[in-house]
Amino acid sequence: MVLLLEITDPKSVWGGAPVNVNFSGDNRKLYIKLLLTTILCTVLTLLVSSTIYFVNYRNINLNQVYQTDLENLTQTSREVISMTESAQSLTFQLYRNGNISKLMFYENPDIYDTTAAMRELNNYLNSMPYIASIYVYNPKANYVYIASDSGQNGLMTKEELVDKDILNVLDHFQEFKPFVPIPRTYLKSASSTQKSNVYTYLCYDAIGNNNALNSAIIVNITTDWINKDIGKQHTNSTNSSFIIDNKGRTLSGDLPNHAEALTAESTITKQIMSSKSSGYFIDTVGGKKSLISFTAPDSLEWRYIRITPYQTITEKINKIRTTTIYIGASILVAGLLVSWLLSRKLYVPIDRMVTKMKSLESDKRNSLFTLKQDVLRKLIQGHEPITVKMMREKRSELGILFDFQSDYRLILLRIDGFQPFVQNHQDDLHVYKYAIMNISSEIASQAYQVETVDIGNDSTVLLINARSVPFDGDQSMFLALLKQIQKAVAELLKISLSVTYSPPSSQPQDLVSLYRRVVDASEHRVFLGPGSLIASLDHQYPETDDYLFTVEKEKKLIDALMAGKIAEAKKLYSVIIEETRPYPISVFQATLSRLTITLNGVLHTILKNNSLDTSMSIQLSRNALAKLETIEAIEVVVFELFDEMKKRLDDKRSMKQDDLIRKINDMIEQHCGNPNLCLNWIADEMDMSPIYLSRVYKQNTMNAVVDVINTMRMERAKDLLKHSDLPIADIAERIGYTNSSYFYRMFKKNFGLTPTDYRKTGLEPGNGNQAST
Repeated sequence: MVLLLEITDPKSVWGGAPVNVNFSGDNRKLYIKLLLTTILCTVLTLLVSSTIYFVNYRNINLNQVYQTDLENLTQTSREVISMTESAQSLTFQLYRNGNISKLMFYENPDIYDTTAAMRELNNYLNSMPYIASIYVYNPKANYVYIASDSGQNGLMTKEELVDKDILNVLDHFQEFKPFVPIPRTYLKSASSTQKSNVYTYLCYDAIGNNNALNSAIIVNITTDWINKDIGKQHTNSTNSSFIIDNKGRTLSGDLPNHAEALTAESTITKQIMSSKSSGYFIDTVGGKKSLISFTAPDSLEWRYIRITPYQTITEKINKIRTTTIYIGASILVAGLLVSWLLSRKLYVPIDRMVTKMKSLESDKRNSLFTLKQDVLRKLIQGHEPITVKMMREKRSELGILFDFQSDYRLILLRIDGFQPFVQNHQDDLHVYKYAIMNISSEIASQAYQVETVDIGNDSTVLLINARSVPFDGDQSMFLALLKQIQKAVAELLKISLSVTYSPPSSQPQDLVSLYRRVVDASEHRVFLGPGSLIASLDHQYPETDDYLFTVEKEKKLIDALMAGKIAEAKKLYSVIIEETRPYPISVFQATLSRLTITLNGVLHTILKNNSLDTSMSIQLSRNALAKLETIEAIEVVVFELFDEMKKRLDDKRSMKQDDLIRKINDMIEQHCGNPNLCLNWIADEMDMSPIYLSRVYKQNTMNAVVDVINTMRMERAKDLLKHSDLPIADIAERIGYTNSSYFYRMFKKNFGLTPTDYRKTGLEPGNGNQAST
């Protein structure tokens, strides 16, 4: 049987000439098979995929919720441990502090030591906002020394101390591990009902045969900083989060309707404690089916737990399931109709299919470079595993010349001065990167098989294979080639490149590790400068190389800044940074970060101590310094800050001296008639050293204080002689001379004639010859 199907207006469907499609018996069978197959596949696909989708999505969703909970809880754990390390570091600094150690070991330290120690305690407190208070305890002393941001502060006897609980902790200090947070609550003051919730870190000295407490430092950190992801912080969530210790006791968090089910002896707690790693399980808590996520014990032997109602997790999944069923049914009905129509239209002209295939092949050729770049980038960065099959397929498919199973090297090219370069060439950055890839590939291909990869930002990677000679025998030629690439890029593009290269390898599995080592080694550009040539093998550091931060030099740096010795401070800063050169780059980065924090604190203190405006004070930015590429650039920024601080202090000092001169002149003018007026009297009135006062006045006015006093008195005497009839003795007494004879001598010494002669002649001093005539 023959079926004749005529499409009367094929242009409206295919856009071509009219076509008559004739179905023979075979074609009819093929058409029916195609239609039935399409329908059957559609139905089975919907049923199977929907079922698998629902089950897998539910499991994935549970796992995602668990992973999210685990990340949040682990982050909280890290914050607690970080706070613990900060408290430990702070306590060690306090123990090494000379002034504070006097409070701990002297029974009756003098007032100066106590004042200095309390000031330093408050400085530490102000520099770390998460610390609620610091206690220094000496059992032999009469006082507990307290630095607090609120509540009791200063020297408190044990009877006056509101925080009685800490005394109980100190009496039983053997029961507490040092630097393990102790959750506590205490009153802020005796007159207030407001309480402080803190984690207490205890550090004590109990060396001796009697194992008695010799001294202790207590650091109280507010719970708001530690419990950021615990308990009441989740006000908009149905989750419940809390902490348990190694005995299953709840330390912090909220347990609405769960407390009775989560005691130390409960089944859920035992199941959590029985696992040594993190995990999750589903159980009933407070009468509700819930997902219970928990972390592995951290260094404090604490576990962080979150309980999420199962209904909350699966609510969206159930909606999706219902929606999927409706959508599936609709698709099935529509699919049957569409399948019937499409199966008829599969008999389109072959030339249409060929044209489409040619178009796809053309697009594929155009995107080959992008695909190759993407594949190589993923392989280098470890985003895609390297297998023999994959390498063979990708090389053939994308035309990759690089052979992963032959000897190879990895070379990293980084643009020097990248930040200013990006600002000037933001729109043309990809063009410059492409030019660098072409230049380096052209030069390196003279001796090697080369593939270039744009890694992004300032980085480009060269993958090279030796053509015939093994890498071991051409090191000098290899280095000359790298220098030639640097020179060519500098001349043609005006761009400086730092080049880092790996040792040879023949193992494809080494590609990712070689790349990471090269990236780490390239960071040593900060010491070597722009245009450097770096061998990653020269910067491999064993983990046993422990770097010890020079706390003593840091203290000298702080002292130099506080004393205004900028040159010495610059030298110490350079020495501390330079000492990190032989260590992993992470040591330099950590040292730079620590010095930045320290310097910001010191500069703030200096400005505050000198009554300068701290709100407008310049600060070092860790992010800005981290973007600088060389030690010299970092030192320029830091040293400019030092010089700016010195300038502000000098300007402030100059203003103070001007005020001092003005006050001295005012006192001389106001107290000219005081017979006690002299340098020592002025110094006593101003509570200053006579020597310092005399030196400052002389340096600024070029006159001695005594000479100014005498000049002022002589001018007053002239005025009184000229405009009054007072006796000479009374005038002498009014201007501060108790002896009129001495006044006569001083007047004649200054003006060349006696007071009597001056009054008689009415002439100005200096015209004595005319008077005689």
